[in-house]
Amino acid sequence: VQLQASGGGLVQAGGSMRLSCVVSGYILSSNVMGWYRRVPGEQRELVASITSGGTINYVDSVKGRFAISKSNAGNAKTTVYLTMNILKPEDTAVYYCDYQDTRYRHWGQGTLVTVSS
Repeated sequence: VQLQASGGGLVQAGGSMRLSCVVSGYILSSNVMGWYRRVPGEQRELVASITSGGTINYVDSVKGRFAISKSNAGNAKTTVYLTMNILKPEDTAVYYCDYQDTRYRHWGQGTLVTVSS
């Protein structure tokens, strides 16, 4: 499984941005995909996750502002999105997409999101 993330950049506080992560390869029907973020000097934290059954979780700090979704193109490719609204300077971080199934876990390369005040 390969993950390719895109969509980061610079945005003003209060603005919006959408991150995309193309997950390709042999994707099991039972899996979890998510977005994590890491601020320098801090641990990576889960931002949002979505299971293959559609169960969604968010970290409290982004509830009501961020939305995770995905589009499927069969078992070979899925794109998972993170739509971020009402961005705050504290959302500034490197964002990583993640894929997990019963076999293994893979990370995409990080994409930097910078929110200016």
